[in-house]
Amino acid sequence: MSVEENAPVPQGAPHPPVRRATMRDVAALAGVSIKTVSRVINGVSSVAPPLREKVQQAIDQLEFQPNLAASNLRRTDRRTGQIALLLEDLSNPYSATLTRTIEDVARAHNTLVVAGSVDEDPQREIELARAFTQHRADGLVIVPTTSDQAYLHSEVRVGTPLVFVDRPPRGILADSVLSTNTDGAAQAVRHLVDHAHRRIAYLGDYSSISTAEQRFRGYQEEMGRNGLPIDPRLVRHDLHDIEAAVSAARELLALDDPPTALFTSQNLVTIGALTALRSLGLQHRVAVVGFDDFPLGDLLDPAVTVVAQDVPRIGATAARLLFERIEASDQLPPREHLVPTRFLVRGSGEIPPLDDVR
Repeated sequence: MSVEENAPVPQGAPHPPVRRATMRDVAALAGVSIKTVSRVINGVSSVAPPLREKVQQAIDQLEFQPNLAASNLRRTDRRTGQIALLLEDLSNPYSATLTRTIEDVARAHNTLVVAGSVDEDPQREIELARAFTQHRADGLVIVPTTSDQAYLHSEVRVGTPLVFVDRPPRGILADSVLSTNTDGAAQAVRHLVDHAHRRIAYLGDYSSISTAEQRFRGYQEEMGRNGLPIDPRLVRHDLHDIEAAVSAARELLALDDPPTALFTSQNLVTIGALTALRSLGLQHRVAVVGFDDFPLGDLLDPAVTVVAQDVPRIGATAARLLFERIEASDQLPPREHLVPTRFLVRGSGEIPPLDDVR
């Protein structure tokens, strides 16, 4: 044997992995049958207290953890005790709040929540949905990116509950929980018009997204109701991150006849527009109303007037619908729930128009 093979293991070196204890190991240590161990783990009340105590002592000594994947295969209801979320971006405040709200509801149902970011990538959405369904998630909550969710037909056929949030499903029938996007956007524009603004710019998310389409429609309709022409130079679509919004806002404000107000239709777009305004020293000279609230928006100077989605209510409603589907013995017809937006007046949307904002 070589010197290297005889060398002592250095102090602090990692130990080789130890085999996980099994139910058979617990049964052998406790001196009971595997069936008795299974009954103790599953909380069956017919196990005598002395036996239960012996099994529990063996479990503690061996640091045994039940194999939930294996136990799910034996469950008569075929549930796994977990649901999956497919969200736009888990780092976005909207997605983070949605996740936490659904988690709170799921906890009351003794259900684990797993989540993934779709990142507006249709292929990523399909891959995540496939992965979660292969792991037999009891249901999915989806903020869809694909233009057609027909790829989920097989899951609908076998009864996997689906709830769509923020954007309606296309190509399949399923529950959805949506905000009143068009009305909320119209309210934002109306507020700016009421404060004497006429040149109101629109900065929007990807135009292919249904929520962006609805919010732009609200902008168009309210401008039309007030007899205000829409200057194509004041419309910017497909701004999906802060940097793109900064660039677009700076371009708008550099026009010969710049807008006196901005309607920003997504929280990251709002942050980008505010960043541009501050870099130009115009935060107190150009009005801003944003769609979607964001952390600390009420603490800026000026604080940001927003159309706020009731994300906790959206998440709670989506979770309730999902668990109703999971626990229902009969198929229920698909339902669409509209959650009203709230208008929060804070200061940035009340800045009056100036003749020269530069």
